[in-house]
Parts: sequence; structure tokens; C-alpha cells
Amino acid sequence: MSRILITGGAGFIGSHLADRLLAAGHTVVVLDNLFTGHLRNISHLAGHERFRFIKHDVTEYIYVDGKVDVILHLASLPSPVDYLREPIKTLKVGALGTHKALGLARAHRATFLLASTSEVYGDPQVHPQPESYWGNVNPIGPRGVYDESKRFAEAMTMAYHRYHAIDTRICRIFNTYGPRMRVDDGRVVTNFIAQGLRGHPLTVYDDGSRTRSFCYVSDLVEGMVRLLESGEADPVNLGNPTEMTVLDFAKTVQRLTGGKSEIVFVSPKDERTKDDPHIRQPDVTRARKILRWDPVVGLEDGLQRTIEYFRTVLGADAL
Repeated sequence: MSRILITGGAGFIGSHLADRLLAAGHTVVVLDNLFTGHLRNISHLAGHERFRFIKHDVTEYIYVDGKVDVILHLASLPSPVDYLREPIKTLKVGALGTHKALGLARAHRATFLLASTSEVYGDPQVHPQPESYWGNVNPIGPRGVYDESKRFAEAMTMAYHRYHAIDTRICRIFNTYGPRMRVDDGRVVTNFIAQGLRGHPLTVYDDGSRTRSFCYVSDLVEGMVRLLESGEADPVNLGNPTEMTVLDFAKTVQRLTGGKSEIVFVSPKDERTKDDPHIRQPDVTRARKILRWDPVVGLEDGLQRTIEYFRTVLGADAL
């Protein structure tokens, strides 16, 4: 069994990874400054003999006593609300944070997995997006702080792999949803579910024709664990290849949350949709071939689980 460090481990995906790895018998150390993560995501692990939490900013020097066998680097500001409000912090986490985490991996000769993103493809001109596509990113646009932070993180990871012979993995994560998402993170899943449960209109940007592909968190975690065990250094897409329009997704959430909310079309007054991808669908051919992985949780099943979680979090405000 390994001792595994998860940066950003109090976040949505990181906390689910912690659960999975502890269940497999590993020892897990979560490092998080709680800027976007939350203690409630890992509170159920308090007192676990193989779990430890360290409150720390990944952009500062990282010290962990004892041996570290694996580092899963998930620390980032991935939601539009966060990276538009904190552009410099977003860049620092992607650049300095990745450098510090890779430095720790080098010191311990640990396997390193970078949680990258489909945003490295930008607003794609190739569809669906294979790992071989270099992307269409506006480096000076408002979204560029997140896109380029992850592109830099990938370049840094490969540099450590080639120059320092670090055993590395790169996971390009497409839209993922599930329990423990932040209600206020500004993403389409959380926006629609919170609006639907509160009986507010579901606000669809522009005409709703943009497309997305939604992967349930347990499927993503399964793919990440398989990637970690694979020995594959080149990037691998992980996401659900079933594509749908944002409008169709809104109609699904509308129905599953009770059907009381109307759908309204709005033009955002901020920069939230500037350079926003018009299409998004992962080509998961490599994941199927290398990892023998495919998502298994259907959209409605996953949404029902997520909606129940949101009912609990929102409480009386959802009624």
C-alpha cells in the first residue's frame, strides 16, 4: 500500500479520490488551503488512522514528513467564478503550485499525477477533441488565466518527466459533476440545480446551443485510479463522450428538480462566456484502449444523486 498526497484534496474531486484510495487500503494525506475546498468534504475522514489533513498553500514550499509514494496534484481554481475573480492566484497555483508539487515528487521519487483539464483545448476547431489536438486558446482573454495555467502545468510536468525522470501522468478532465460540488461555483450543473431546487428560473446563456459532455464523479475517479496504475506518461482524456446542448441539459435538470422553474435565455453582462467553448466532447479512444475505461453512470442517475446532495446542503432555502 502507498502513502498518497492529494493537493486540493478537500475539494470536490479530491475528496472523492481520498475516499476511494483509503477504501483501497492506502494512506492518504490531503493538503489544501481551503480557498475553494471545504472541510465538510473530508470531515467524515477525521480520526481515520490512515488519513491526515494539512492546511497549506501549494504555492509555498511544501514539506511533508515521512515517505510520499504518490502525489495527485488537483489544487487549482477551476470554476469561472474563482478564476475571473482571482486571475493572478489562478496563474500562481497552476505555475508555482505545480512547480512546488513536482519538486516534492522529485525529492521523494514519487509518482506524480497532474489533474489537467479539457480547457487546454480552448474553443476547439477539432471535434471531438483527441489528446493530439493542440487547442485554440486565447492567451490574453479572461479565461486564459485558467487555460494557460493548466497548459503550463502540463509543460512543467513533461519537463520533469523528461529531465528528472519523474514518473508522471496527465489527466485531462472534462465536465464532471456529483455530490460535494460547491453550490456557488458558477458552473452550469450547479447553477441549474440550485435554481431548480429554489424554484428560480434556469438561466441559459445566449441561445443554449453550446454543447457539453457530463461525467459523474465516480466514473472520473475510476479513470484517474486506472491512469495512475497504467504507467502512461502522455495525456489521457477522461470524460463522458455523450454530448448534449446546454438547453437540453437545462430541460433535464428542470424535470428532475420538479419542473417548477421556467427556462430563460440571458446574455451575461460580465466576461463569463468570453472565449467560452462552443462545443465540448472528449475523444476517449486512448482511455478505452490504455485504461479499458468507459463511464458507466447514466446522466439521470448521476443527476439524481447530485440533486439529493444539493437538497441537503441548501436545506430550507431549497424549498
